[in-house]
Amino acid sequence: MGVREAGAGGKVTITEIARQAGVSVPTVSRVVNGRSDVSPQTRARVEDLLHRHGYRRRPAAPGNRAALLDLVFDDLDSPWAVEIIRGVEEVAHAEGIGTVVSAVHGRSGDARAWMRNLRARASDGVVLVTSALDATLHEELRILGVPLVVVDPAGSPSPGAPTIGAANWSGGLAATEHLLSLGHRRIGLIAGPPGLLCSRARLDGYRAALEGAGLTPDASLIVTGDFRPESGFTACATLLDLPEPPTALFAAGDRMALGAIEALRRRGLRVPQDMSVVGFDDLPEVRWSSPPLTTVRQPLADMGRLAVRTALGLTRDEQPDSPRVELGTDLVVRASTAPPG
Repeated sequence: MGVREAGAGGKVTITEIARQAGVSVPTVSRVVNGRSDVSPQTRARVEDLLHRHGYRRRPAAPGNRAALLDLVFDDLDSPWAVEIIRGVEEVAHAEGIGTVVSAVHGRSGDARAWMRNLRARASDGVVLVTSALDATLHEELRILGVPLVVVDPAGSPSPGAPTIGAANWSGGLAATEHLLSLGHRRIGLIAGPPGLLCSRARLDGYRAALEGAGLTPDASLIVTGDFRPESGFTACATLLDLPEPPTALFAAGDRMALGAIEALRRRGLRVPQDMSVVGFDDLPEVRWSSPPLTTVRQPLADMGRLAVRTALGLTRDEQPDSPRVELGTDLVVRASTAPPG
């Protein structure tokens, strides 16, 4: 990180420098950036290899640069993102680390621009939240020696990158089993985008609960949304227009649940008397919805905290105990669910 090749010979990556020196890539990165947490013997060995291969440091910024962490989202227009940021900032502040928050909006041009900016500011680590970077950018992070931690991976995570998520399958199971325990048998699902691992896991939990109760999942009761309220509104309207609408609804995101409740209200239907509704996330505002929303709480702030601690550990060559961590979810029962009317 923070270097460029200046020799006329063949290009040698930071990974190769690390291999020749018998150290990790983050250790080479720390030497390159003038960090003090490297032994004199290791520093001398790495410095010699850097010199022999013609690497040069980027000129240092004036003054003492604070350590930086990049926090990258696909989008920032959700209270969900705010909860992740809250957890990240809490740990970063305690550790004296600056945080740069970016959104790449799923566009490759935005991601490449972000990578250029990351190289310029020499960030010490990246926390990637429900976003996908192409293989080229993942490889560039690896070559630069920038530790990467993925929160709630959108798809298959980059090999070697620790991932942190929530127990989405068990959360979907618990939400559906709660509705089954109230006596509902025709339960609709507003699923999240199918390209996301969390969406598929919640859908699988929903199906498992139905099958466990001896019910065959009905494809007509499953409508896909995009986690925004508008998609919940539209999906609920689609379910209400069925010849036999569901008596209960599991929305795989709180904001979609709120959109569904508004669709019910406009049809003159009451929650939970005419339809029970369960969400997923436990965003702060849902306890103030009308009625307060039964939902599955996922520990968003805790996910942010753990991501920062994991990234900091990687900068110190500390590997996580497990490459994949799933934090537990809990069903929070409020007033939006009741037995069928």
